[in-house]
Amino acid sequence: MQIQIFAAHWGNNELAPQVFIDRVKQAGFDGIEMSLPLDAAAREDWTGRIAAAGLGLIAAQWETVFHPTFEPHRAALAELLHNACAARPLHVNSHTGKDYFTSAQNRELLELAADISRQHGVPIVHEIHRSRFSGHPMLLLPYLEQMPGLELTADLSHWCCACESLLEDQPHTLAATLPHVRHIHARIGHQQGPQVADFRAPESQAALAAHLGWWDEVIRLRRAAGAQRMTLTPEFGPVPYTQTLPYTQKEVSNAWELNLAMLELLRQRYG
Repeated sequence: MQIQIFAAHWGNNELAPQVFIDRVKQAGFDGIEMSLPLDAAAREDWTGRIAAAGLGLIAAQWETVFHPTFEPHRAALAELLHNACAARPLHVNSHTGKDYFTSAQNRELLELAADISRQHGVPIVHEIHRSRFSGHPMLLLPYLEQMPGLELTADLSHWCCACESLLEDQPHTLAATLPHVRHIHARIGHQQGPQVADFRAPESQAALAAHLGWWDEVIRLRRAAGAQRMTLTPEFGPVPYTQTLPYTQKEVSNAWELNLAMLELLRQRYG
């Protein structure tokens, strides 16, 4: 099984497209995960540059967060997913639904995404993320029972802070969830937040070990299933994910540096 590691555009928005693409290529990533512009010309500029660099693309949509009521959320989701799929990425990572929508509403959104995926022939995976339909294990599990084909992005850092644990007390939750994972956001969370200050620090080793154990199991499951590819994106993010010192607002760590260190760890661990 081929392991492909992507660079997150999140946190690098201030860089010109070619500057960011060159940075990603030089660092040794296999591709870029990003939310593409709605403007068609800007979208084609990005995708053309990424392809010319020999990099893969994972398209993301998170902008439905700006639509807190159901009907505008549904309309935005449809537009964003069609635009993302039209770029012909490896797959689309979607922030889908809300934790306060009804189960029927969230299921309607998931079925809409599945229909768009079929139309374009592009897989759409739904990110485990706070405030979305999957923001807590007990929110997600009923959808997995009702929709056994549902495919997920594992960003389990969100569950760490949602559950105020490293999930050591709910192996049954992980056993039900991990077989559905097709993409991993490789960020280390902890019991009180979605991002440790530095995963290499001694105080972060328990959290790192927990996340690596989950990722190991996902990759084992995908290999056993005969999957051709598994994708991971180191996704340490900017402020406020990156913590700052009081008063000075000085960042305690650099997100790009952490993502490069995670890239190296993943290469060593998974090849």
